[in-house]
Amino acid sequence: MSIATDAEVPLLNDAVEGSIDFKGRPVSRSKSGSWRSASFIIGVEVAERFAYYGISSNLISYLTGPLGQSTATAAENVNVWSGTASLLPLLGAFLADAFLGRYRMIIVASVLYILGLGCLALSAVFYSPVSSDCQNAADSISCSPPRFQIIFFFFSLYIVALAQGGHKPCVQAFGADQFDEQDPAECKAKSSFFNWWYFSFCAGVIVALFVLSYIQDNLSWGLGFGIPCVVMCLALIVFLLGTFTYRFRVQSDERSPFLRIGTVFVRAARNWKTTPSAISMEAEAQGILPYEGFQQFKFLNKALLRPNDLKKDEKVCSISDVEEAKAVLRLVPIWATCLVYAVVFSQSTTLFTKQGVTMDRYITPSFQIPAASLQSVISLSIVVFIPIYDRILVPIARAISRKPSGISMLQRIGTGIFLSFLSVVIAALVEKKRLQTAIEYGLVDIPKATVPMSVWWLAPQYMFFGISDVFTMVGLQEFFYDQVPKELKSVGLALYLSIFGIGSFISSFLISVVEKATSGQGQDSWFSDNLNRAHLDYFYWLLAGLSAVAFVAYLYFAKSYIYNRKGNI
Repeated sequence: MSIATDAEVPLLNDAVEGSIDFKGRPVSRSKSGSWRSASFIIGVEVAERFAYYGISSNLISYLTGPLGQSTATAAENVNVWSGTASLLPLLGAFLADAFLGRYRMIIVASVLYILGLGCLALSAVFYSPVSSDCQNAADSISCSPPRFQIIFFFFSLYIVALAQGGHKPCVQAFGADQFDEQDPAECKAKSSFFNWWYFSFCAGVIVALFVLSYIQDNLSWGLGFGIPCVVMCLALIVFLLGTFTYRFRVQSDERSPFLRIGTVFVRAARNWKTTPSAISMEAEAQGILPYEGFQQFKFLNKALLRPNDLKKDEKVCSISDVEEAKAVLRLVPIWATCLVYAVVFSQSTTLFTKQGVTMDRYITPSFQIPAASLQSVISLSIVVFIPIYDRILVPIARAISRKPSGISMLQRIGTGIFLSFLSVVIAALVEKKRLQTAIEYGLVDIPKATVPMSVWWLAPQYMFFGISDVFTMVGLQEFFYDQVPKELKSVGLALYLSIFGIGSFISSFLISVVEKATSGQGQDSWFSDNLNRAHLDYFYWLLAGLSAVAFVAYLYFAKSYIYNRKGNI
């Protein structure tokens, strides 16, 4: 009996403080968590990214092809859908952190994913250009499927967005939870986890871009949408198999962090007449020593005082509560100045792809690559550069700066923003070259003709964008996970994702405004369906200007950012 008991209860020095297993028992460090559990979770993320990018990367081709939408309308629809998919993680993270927990939310989201992808495949099978009045794919742009078909397609598409909203913030946060920050070895491994997490899911994206985009363009859209459904079924099974190794964070008995942070803002507003001297006296009475963060957002310090109408059973806000509220507020300027980066990011799956469609995509005399597959250059750049960054650049930077991460999270993000600026400048120059080539060969009024310019001219803009992702995307993930209160890790990652949601909406808005401003009687807009008469290069220069302004603003706010004090949140 004693042997069984010893086996069930880990030794004291082997137990992971603050974590339990799926049955609520203490967990053993040697038999749970770390890379053992993270490998299952990373596998699930690879499958989910394969499914998501299998849909999103070539979506504009489906909308302008079988659904017969214009380039501008399709780009707007893709951006709105992508924006919604990136904002819904805020809802999913809230439900996970406040009610369901990350493990259950991942299971619910996976089931929704399977449902949405299955419906998406059915919607593509129901309508086929071959079975309609359209006789071939080239003519399908002038044909439209039945209205019910379109409604069912978008209904299915937004189920996928809803599923991604629950899946994305929880999987990564749950993966990071498998590493104990109190253990030096696991703490160091956790820093690498964000790098290798991004490396792994980019591998899934590469496969999706090469395999699924080819199937969708050359074989069947129904099959191209159906394969991700099967992959997500397998991913759910893999995730459940890892259940016995997972660490689950012990839920705090304290009030909900949403309630605590909200209360701080409410109390500060109710005490708006409070004088600085009264706050100083209260801080001194509570034994709060002066520190840099206390002087920032000083109006929130008013929440430390007891309002006159406070009920007897209500608690006064503590300095820890105020620090949590300030931690969230500090994120806002960084969040806002990264929005233009997200606007540039959204072009890689829309306008970059439309550019590629017009160019020479043959790699052998009889085989041409799908335009969407060129997005794999982004993922290939990430896969190649992350090991270089993690194994070479970080150790060098660590030796110089004496920081465990080599460079700070904000320095990493800023580097990526600058590289994305270079990417969109290159995109503008290449598009100008493409337009000049079309003019030279007399193809301006032949929109379906292939411009005799290799599609590999687009590779540099994709490559620079991939390298910028290694800095900014991974940096944002780690930054928003690290800088929020410990009970809000899923929400922190959802905030990072919301940057790309709002960025996609801004991109859609910009395209709509530019389309109306540049089109008119006898005038082709910047987004003309005939790309040889369009001016995507002008739009890219506009984005380059916005990127430069946003980068300067980012540097200002990053320089004054105060990192959270360890142990307070």
